[in-house]
Amino acid sequence: MNLPEKTVERLSAYRRILLVCLTGGKTHIYSHELAALNHITAVQVRRDMMLMGFTSMQRKGYEISELIEAIGNLIDTDEGLNVAVIGAGNLGRAVTGYFRGKRSKLNITATFDVDPDKIGHVIAGVKCYSMDSLEQLIRDLQISIAILTVPPENARKIADRLSDTGIRGIMNFTTVPLNIPPHIFLEEYDLITSLEKVAFYVKYHRE
Repeated sequence: MNLPEKTVERLSAYRRILLVCLTGGKTHIYSHELAALNHITAVQVRRDMMLMGFTSMQRKGYEISELIEAIGNLIDTDEGLNVAVIGAGNLGRAVTGYFRGKRSKLNITATFDVDPDKIGHVIAGVKCYSMDSLEQLIRDLQISIAILTVPPENARKIADRLSDTGIRGIMNFTTVPLNIPPHIFLEEYDLITSLEKVAFYVKYHRE
């Protein structure tokens, strides 16, 4: 199924919120409730449900467990995907620790770094390997997704190396925009840009 990127982002956000609701004992949710929790409109929620082919709206709203399962069937792969974090500095360690175990179908299986003091150590349950073995281990461990948390000056060089390894997706946490082949899906996330966006709205909406 081919869905717009923003729709996929919202479906992931819906699932995260629905899991919290389910843990809290809630069994059903209305579109306007889900919309309010995501700061969007109920019309948008219903449109997303239609795009994913989910129409089991009942008088008391969507059944939460059923909706979570439907989103998982759409977003997740049956066999799961292995992920590598490239760069085991402060950000790399934080990302590894945060994502490790959050989703059963996304498994961080390796981290990579050039620092000999980090190589061979275990970070949040994940072994750190030398960058010298990057290409070989990505193939051996069947890693499909790479998360870049390296210094900006190294980002393009490492992205070029990843392009020839069979990697199918890159999440770029560096401040350097990447130019990669079209067969690799790229998601670029700039913390500075996001913070400046927040600062802009704080500046002009102080009251």
